[in-house]
Amino acid sequence: MDFDLTDEQLAFQETARDFARSEWLPHAPGWDAREEFPVDALRAAAALGFAGIYVKDEFGGSGLTRLDAALIFEELATACASTAAYLSIHNMAAWMIDRFGTAAQRARFLPKLMSMEHFASYCLTEPGSGSDAAALATTARRDGDDYVLNGAKAFISGGGSSDIYVAMVRTGESGPKGISCLVVERGAKGLSFGKKEEKLGWHSQPTRAVIFEDCRVPVANRLGREGEGFSIAMMGLDGGRLNIGACSLGGARAAYEAARGYMLERRQFGQRLADFQALQFKLADMASELDAARLLLWRAATSLDRGDHQATLHCAMAKRIATDAGFHVVNEALQLHGGYGYLKDFPIERYLRDLRVHQILEGTNEIMRVIIARHLLRQ
Repeated sequence: MDFDLTDEQLAFQETARDFARSEWLPHAPGWDAREEFPVDALRAAAALGFAGIYVKDEFGGSGLTRLDAALIFEELATACASTAAYLSIHNMAAWMIDRFGTAAQRARFLPKLMSMEHFASYCLTEPGSGSDAAALATTARRDGDDYVLNGAKAFISGGGSSDIYVAMVRTGESGPKGISCLVVERGAKGLSFGKKEEKLGWHSQPTRAVIFEDCRVPVANRLGREGEGFSIAMMGLDGGRLNIGACSLGGARAAYEAARGYMLERRQFGQRLADFQALQFKLADMASELDAARLLLWRAATSLDRGDHQATLHCAMAKRIATDAGFHVVNEALQLHGGYGYLKDFPIERYLRDLRVHQILEGTNEIMRVIIARHLLRQ
């Protein structure tokens, strides 16, 4: 068991850190205030290989590991957790095409996704099926060489802005075995979008409903066989949970570092905040929680990389712990800043708003507990 990163991992971790500080951090407050989708900044990240971190290199992916991705997303999220989270979803959707697509599909879709000339979204959640994902109701009826889709997806990151929508649809019986996975392209007849949602956080990425009204999608755009969509979606989410956990760690680390600096400077009752033992204990707990969550996340990433039979369990544990710890640490950092933490002049409130949703998406943390319990009680 080796807890040291390799020289290569340290190098791209530093590259991601330097890029985040110089290219994203100065602009992140403006993206948040203007609710701006930073297309050029995302494409700059893609130029470093961050659009397909664990996509094979045949069509421009970086061919790295899930652990490598966790290192990169943590660094990017220290600057802007919202933008890093969208990039993580793009990576997940691109990996699904790389992993389950045919050679022709991979050649067609991946090159533009790797440069982020095209953006990708993941479409599973529906207005009537959130945690109960296998109950999705969007239908895909076979009509010659096309499927005809009817239904809607909810809370889609990149909705209306993305070019590719990796969508789970019902082609057969009720339940998970009747679900298939289709790549829906922007401009498809019958594809439309809802209003841009007004959100607490994640302002740098648009969120809309994706609506299918007799939307025609070629059968050639199906990933895998009919009925395999649910398992494809769940495999994608294993990695997505690691990515969003890493984004929570990055945002929380930035808030922790800001709180530490504030404690060393701020004086009350004739001494620095850093000299009060109660506040020292608070900071110690914040650092310990982050480190524990990071180690659990790295274990889960390594488990997924090597195909461990308990990888799904490990990913659920890591996502639950990392996102809960991440939000708690940011909330504590805001408390340490007092009233200043509540002001937009300071970055803490932005991290708090952006990290809150991580406890909900990619499977709520309550569903993570369901997954964990099922594994523990399996006979």
